[in-house]
Amino acid sequence: MNRNIISALCALTVVGGAFAQTPKKPSTKAAAAPTIEEKDAATLEFEKFRAEMEESNPAELFEMKGQELWKTKRGPKNVSLAETCDLGQGIGKVDGAYVKMPRYFADADAVMDAERRIVWCMVEKQGFKFDDIAKKPFQGGNDNSAPDITNLVTYVATHSRNMKIAVPLNDPKVRDAYEVGKEIAAYRAGPYDFSCNTCHGGDGKRIRMQNLPNLSTPQGALKGVQGWPGYRMTGGVMLTHQWRMGDCFRQQRFPQPKYASDAVAYLLTYMTGNANGQVYKGPGIKR
Repeated sequence: MNRNIISALCALTVVGGAFAQTPKKPSTKAAAAPTIEEKDAATLEFEKFRAEMEESNPAELFEMKGQELWKTKRGPKNVSLAETCDLGQGIGKVDGAYVKMPRYFADADAVMDAERRIVWCMVEKQGFKFDDIAKKPFQGGNDNSAPDITNLVTYVATHSRNMKIAVPLNDPKVRDAYEVGKEIAAYRAGPYDFSCNTCHGGDGKRIRMQNLPNLSTPQGALKGVQGWPGYRMTGGVMLTHQWRMGDCFRQQRFPQPKYASDAVAYLLTYMTGNANGQVYKGPGIKR
């Protein structure tokens, strides 16, 4: 196996004995499966509902909080991200930054997606401790508010709305990350012998009533990228693409990836890079 993929997978950490769990046996009681027509009708109805909800997307509330956080002097160093953080477009500039990441940042010597980069700026520029940020980086169903990092990512992502995705795959560092991400997506393991590609490596796949995008194609990859960060209606929470990647690992019964790790950045490079040239619609609404 490629040494890079081994290094990236070593960045994963076992949470709650994921590999020790015994998969539950499926029920022997047969149930009538929905027909293709029924599934397609349900998908169309939800898409219609989501389009109506987008007109009053709750993500705007998180964006407003993120804007305040971006411009406010904070942390032990008492500086703002607006005056210290470079997302690839120049210090403090957010317009078009989200759709051009992941990208390589020489000051960190790493390929970073937007969330990883903002965390780096909070630590290196503002003086926050990484462990404090990583302790609870995502909003839970019982939380009254989202973590600061979620609000910040939502703010930055909003400033790339209706812009074309343009991950710089001509950069050798980014291309290397893309290739490792591609390998991780194909890597099968865990008690179910799953990989990312088990669900997202071909056309016409479904889970329950939901169509699964083929992340190896431009349109499929766009569906995987589109709407993140997103407001999840089932929990009333705002979540980022980093959360989505971690939850996919959980569903595969893989070890959870470390927050803001190389492994997640490489997967996002592969997925987002495949969506190059497609239009990003901004923070959206999820089931």
